[in-house]
Amino acid sequence: MDVRICSKVACGAGASATLTYDYADSMVVVGPLSGRVEPHGYDLCARHAATLRVPQGWRVIRRDPPPRTPERPPS
Repeated sequence: MDVRICSKVACGAGASATLTYDYADSMVVVGPLSGRVEPHGYDLCARHAATLRVPQGWRVIRRDPPPRTPERPPS
């Protein structure tokens, strides 16, 4: 698997979230790193995902990653 880096200029940190825009609804969605690179998504490091600023009047929707289920030891 390729390492994906933050889309912000001059940031070389590893990506941990994906941002997408919904222009029709003036909304930004930030969620867990997508499983594949999407042409209309932007990968962000944890710092840039947490400090994201959007235009006035826009909403930010944050999606948490699904909870991890602990692995069961073999029976």
